[in-house]
Amino acid sequence: MAATLTGTVALARFALRRDRVRIAVWVAAVAALVLVTAASTKGIYPTQADLDQAAAVAQDNPAVLAFNGPAIALDTMGGQITFQVGSFGLLVVGLMALLMTSRLTRAEEESGRMELVRSMAVGRQAPLASALIVVGAMAATVGVLTTVGLITQDLPVAGSVALGASFAALGLFFTGVVAVTAQVTENPRVASGIAGGMLGLSFAVRAAGDIGDGTLSWFSPLGVAQKARPFGDEVWWPLLLLVALAVAFAAGGAALAAHRDFGGGLVAPRPGRPEASASLGRPLGLAVRLQRGSVLWWALAVLLLGVTYGSIANSIEDFVADNQTIADFVAASGGASLTDSYLATSLLILSLTAAGAALQTALRLRTEEVGGRAEPVLSTPTSRWAWMGSHVAVSLVGSALIVLAGGLGIGATYGIVIGDLGQVPRLMAASLAYVPAVWVLAAIAIALFGWAPRASVAAWALLAGAFVIAMLGTILDLPDWVLGLSPFHHAPQVPAAAVSVLPIAVLLAITVVTTAAGFAGFRRRDVG
Repeated sequence: MAATLTGTVALARFALRRDRVRIAVWVAAVAALVLVTAASTKGIYPTQADLDQAAAVAQDNPAVLAFNGPAIALDTMGGQITFQVGSFGLLVVGLMALLMTSRLTRAEEESGRMELVRSMAVGRQAPLASALIVVGAMAATVGVLTTVGLITQDLPVAGSVALGASFAALGLFFTGVVAVTAQVTENPRVASGIAGGMLGLSFAVRAAGDIGDGTLSWFSPLGVAQKARPFGDEVWWPLLLLVALAVAFAAGGAALAAHRDFGGGLVAPRPGRPEASASLGRPLGLAVRLQRGSVLWWALAVLLLGVTYGSIANSIEDFVADNQTIADFVAASGGASLTDSYLATSLLILSLTAAGAALQTALRLRTEEVGGRAEPVLSTPTSRWAWMGSHVAVSLVGSALIVLAGGLGIGATYGIVIGDLGQVPRLMAASLAYVPAVWVLAAIAIALFGWAPRASVAAWALLAGAFVIAMLGTILDLPDWVLGLSPFHHAPQVPAAAVSVLPIAVLLAITVVTTAAGFAGFRRRDVG
């Protein structure tokens, strides 16, 4: 047994050294999310009367419970913070765990690097074991930082530990899940996609359970994590159950790894068609084929998020009637109704989410280059501009379609609730006002790829900054120059405000110039 683990520590140290920036960003982002939410929640509910009002409204709103989770101790500051950040925070931690585990296991095999490593004195189980150690340490660090951060906000220690431990336990669970899916398929995107589908299903099952009597939530790992009841008579054994399941999945993954060929999966991939589609012979067709699955998944996620937001739009005025702080946050303009202001804020959040898809598809250029797949394509008569332009087109068009999907989700559910399906085209058209801001972030990623490819990951930090400015700029009373750093601050807040052509034109001009700069940079540098 010991021989199969030879080199585990060395591989773990190498992974930490190579991915130190990526690991630090993931961990810091989750910790910052909790801290910022805690600070903003204190500002939104400064008195006990505010907390009591929020608790009364949330407990009677199934849509809010579906999105945020069970209503536990909402009349306390700790319970309200958990309600605001718990469900979304668990999703982020689960996503972190599954993406990082897939990257350190199956993606290493696909790239060919692991074959070189395995040619040395490295045991068969060492790659998987090192990945489990690294990602498990990330999950544990998130739990510790979350706990310490909440304690510094003068919240009860037991509740702070429970929330941090629930994050860590869920991270360990999905680390174990990917330990299994990475053995099933030889494609890292499929391995992480299966786990991601399980994460999405877990959210849906948890939402359905929390709307009911809570029984169904026990069949969701997210629901089990929230059964720890932070700040509300904490219960610890559900977290032990998640950890036990994580260990079982990890052991199962190790057992499966011992019974498959290196580089292969337990399930053989389907053979392709005898002849490739004619579109694959063109750069755009290849780019669409490579990225269509990612775009479709993003569109589905934003659509479902829009459905959630649209379902409570008609009751937003009752929800914020007695809390001026929330009303000020939601209100996008002085003359707009709270409902339209809420819809504008919802479209803004959906657009920020779509910006994540825009960055992922734009940075696929870097993935193809680092993976050695760009050079064979460019060795053909395909020009650099054609190859790069195909992925840029997928990023821009795909992100616009994803934003439209969000508008469709909000419009459909809001229209059904109020009996006016005319809201569908209205809100889909309104969502287009946010597309130029999404494109600006994509253009920055393209420019970084062209001129400083190693720094292209910094585009994600820009998105995180834009999210903080959009969500907390008003609450934190940030100065105007800081607010202006986000392109979304300049987008017309439709439907709360009228469409303004000038800011849209400026954002489009910035997109064109920045994208052109990226093309120019890529033309001047070496590939790889």
